[in-house]
Amino acid sequence: MRIAFFDNQSHQSLLPLTYTRPAADLRIGIQKISEKWEAITGWDVAGYVTQGYLSKRFFISHAPAIFIASNLIPNPELIVEISKLEAGQKLEISGKCLVLKTELAIENLGELEHAISSASSIPSNANGISISAPLDIFKYNGNEIRKDIEALKLEKVASYGKYNSLIGDDFYIHPSVKMEGVTLNSTNGPIYLAEGVEVMEGSVIRGPFAALEHATIKMSAKIYGDTTIGPHCKVGGEVSNSVFYGYSNKGHDGFLGNSVIGEWCNLGADTNSSNLKNNYSAVSVWNYATEIQENTGETFCGLIMGDHSKTGINTMLNTGTVVGVSANVFGGGFPPKFIPSFSWGGAEGFQTFKIEKAKEVASKMMQRRDLDLTIEESEILDFIFEADKKHRK
Repeated sequence: MRIAFFDNQSHQSLLPLTYTRPAADLRIGIQKISEKWEAITGWDVAGYVTQGYLSKRFFISHAPAIFIASNLIPNPELIVEISKLEAGQKLEISGKCLVLKTELAIENLGELEHAISSASSIPSNANGISISAPLDIFKYNGNEIRKDIEALKLEKVASYGKYNSLIGDDFYIHPSVKMEGVTLNSTNGPIYLAEGVEVMEGSVIRGPFAALEHATIKMSAKIYGDTTIGPHCKVGGEVSNSVFYGYSNKGHDGFLGNSVIGEWCNLGADTNSSNLKNNYSAVSVWNYATEIQENTGETFCGLIMGDHSKTGINTMLNTGTVVGVSANVFGGGFPPKFIPSFSWGGAEGFQTFKIEKAKEVASKMMQRRDLDLTIEESEILDFIFEADKKHRK
């Protein structure tokens, strides 16, 4: 069976993380949402029905029969319901389409919306989880690490290295991992270290935790559970319940908690993000869909940062700060809680980070990892620059 993922209204509420990707390309736990569906079903992913400006990079390669909402996390009950669908039927919950089965060749969101509106509705009773806000990513991350380990059928190890201290018995460590003088504690959840990971001496890590391919945990890092370090990231200091996407760095001391950091980001030395208000009240966070600071009802929330954004040394960030794509934040004092894409500055004010200069910086950072900024990626940044212009003063 072939499947494709379609973006729904959650694409807007998941900004700035979805500025540069469909929701199905978001990572939560060990895998991206699309990879979870592949692992649990064995079905082939044919592509994405997404925003027009993303479609050159994320496209449909074949006409599939099953369309799944990009923000939907798979579970066995959903798989059973999907397998019973006939062409022209859709799974719904509270009037929202989760899955559509059709024989139509659909290439864009307009065609998909028409097909959904004409399909017959089947109510879903599977209690599937949908990721509708960036906060959901770190909230569900620990549980998704556990589920991904089970879906990937990873094998445990009882010990690793001569000078490491492994507490508990829930470890999944690739033979290529470089690690000595490290303490790992899996009594609260599993610890997964993928191929090519290096954990430097003095680091202390609690599960649930995942470090993905060729990630580096810097010397004497202190990392609490429900945390994922993405591929090729370099992370140090103190981190709790946070998710780093690929190729991002937090190489020095400083605290980060209850946060999601996009790709190609860099947090300068001693950058600190508050994740709890002094009066212990619920955190308000900028919502791109409603364009207001909304009460999340959550006590803990740190930093949500879009791709290619950076902070300078000693940057202080308020509880529930949202930073867009290709922003550069620096200087003393607390900057605003919402920093639009392509902003340059800090507490004393911002100016526009010129698009050509921003792309030059992005390209240089990517070349340091032997990658190039593609034409498609460059055009996506052009679109975001214009789309977020209304938020820049």
